Amino acid sequence: MKIKKRISSAVSAAAACSILGTAVNADSTARTRDISHLKHMISVLHGTEKRMETDDINEDGMLNILDLITIKNKLLIQDNDTGEVKTESFRAVSENVKLTGRTYDDGKVTWLVQSGSAAEFDLTASEASLTLAGDDSIKADEKYRSRYAVFVDDTLIEDSLMSTEERKITLIKSDTQKTVRVKIIHLSEANNGAIGIKEINTTSSARTPLIPLPKKDLSIEFIGDSITCAYGVEGKSSSDPFMTSTENFMKSYAYLAAQKLGADYSAVSYSGHGIISGYSSSGEKEAESLVPDYYTDIAKLPAYAKPWDFENHHNDVVVINLGTNDNTYVSKEPETRSEEFTKGYLDFLKVVREKNPDAYIICTLGTMGCTELYPSVEEAVSLFRKDSDDKIMCYQSAVQSQSNGYGSDWHPSAVTQQLSAYVLADKICTVLGIESDKIGLDAAADGKYGIIINKEAGANASDYLGYDKSYWVNMVSGGKEKSDIRAYVSDIALTPGTYTLRFECTAGKDTEIPVAVRASEEPDKKYFDDVFKAGADKITYEETFTLKEKDECCMLTFDVGGTDYYNVTLSNISLIKTSN
Repeated sequence: MKIKKRISSAVSAAAACSILGTAVNADSTARTRDISHLKHMISVLHGTEKRMETDDINEDGMLNILDLITIKNKLLIQDNDTGEVKTESFRAVSENVKLTGRTYDDGKVTWLVQSGSAAEFDLTASEASLTLAGDDSIKADEKYRSRYAVFVDDTLIEDSLMSTEERKITLIKSDTQKTVRVKIIHLSEANNGAIGIKEINTTSSARTPLIPLPKKDLSIEFIGDSITCAYGVEGKSSSDPFMTSTENFMKSYAYLAAQKLGADYSAVSYSGHGIISGYSSSGEKEAESLVPDYYTDIAKLPAYAKPWDFENHHNDVVVINLGTNDNTYVSKEPETRSEEFTKGYLDFLKVVREKNPDAYIICTLGTMGCTELYPSVEEAVSLFRKDSDDKIMCYQSAVQSQSNGYGSDWHPSAVTQQLSAYVLADKICTVLGIESDKIGLDAAADGKYGIIINKEAGANASDYLGYDKSYWVNMVSGGKEKSDIRAYVSDIALTPGTYTLRFECTAGKDTEIPVAVRASEEPDKKYFDDVFKAGADKITYEETFTLKEKDECCMLTFDVGGTDYYNVTLSNISLIKTSN
């Protein structure tokens, strides 16, 4: 999914000329090739030269101003060398690094506090190291200490729990000076402590050894509970207990959606927390675990309970994924407590709007079930839209499937998190008017199930759709042909690309079943067709096909006629776009 920059030709030309003027001022012959390439790329953007494969410098699938910036930075790094080698120490502050998410600077250490909070920078040196700091969480049981990761040029060099007051990590040790990209990220959640960056030490001849990465054009804030924290995403089974070592925000739907959209992000997420009640095993209100109580602070723990600077951290989109824990309280007395939840949700929306006056708000619920509470989210959104503004929408998340596995304590698996990310990224594209590539989406997710019975051929059957979308068809009389009873999933919109069709099937008799993807208005027009064998043992069917034309009204069909007195059950049907 690519965000297409809406840069006018005049603005693009001005920016390009500015970049060229900055970069060409040196006369080093070693730089001639890069300068020539830069001039060529500017001409391509102006439409006077033909694009080459090598023009996509940042490998994002497009040629735009970002490629010019990338090659400019390369030239500036060459200009950056003073020839004098110095050993220096740097703080992880905004002058030196790009800070992502909610962080806290106590004057000595920069703390990566919330899930996914990070520091990123380009580092030029022959030798460099990083000194991390631990907070009070280092005294906790090892299962609950803060987890972090360090990357150098996208290669993971450290993935650990913070267990000491300080930890020194080598970033570069080389005979020659080089430039690498460094990322330090907090993988676990704020309630289990933070990761501190005390200093970055360099031996370098660069005038500026550390250069912060630039901000991205889109910024998203995620507000949630354990699902957003990616609680147990690396757990081996649903019976595993909570441990920070299996919590990895980089596998959260939030991080993955931001990555897909090329967006900056910030998370505010606490396991077990809700809008009006945290998780309650007794059904009584758990009032100490409410996200609204801590939303305006950096974090809940006393050391980080400082006001968050919303003014200097603008968000284009705010995603709220809360209610799963509230449901443990609301579900005990839904008649009265649903209304309480709606009011609490509406009040929180008003706070979110106050702190994010320009953001589009997206609300969702349902990954771990609790779908009975979703109508209350819809009601709160409707009331907010009526009283405040219409830059808000909501959608019900697909309930996680057993076929995709579970993380610790029945939390979403890595597969479920990724599927959720695809859906959310598409929703964000829709509200912002950005073209979505639809990759990763299940085109059949919202399809309508039914059967077509050729009664003139004597066919007769009944059908039933379960809560989990398992579709049962019972043939009393199969008619004469397979097509005399056709089970279908309709209202499927497809765009050109490659798709994977997957489903499970059992049948009361051994039989062959034709399956096809058809144009609804021209049923004889097939984009894909096959025949599979079904019987008493459940089979999993999976095939891939490529669609070359757009069709917004397709149907997936299963021809189950031709045989009397048997039944067929189809379950976990998905039609996922895998590439353009």
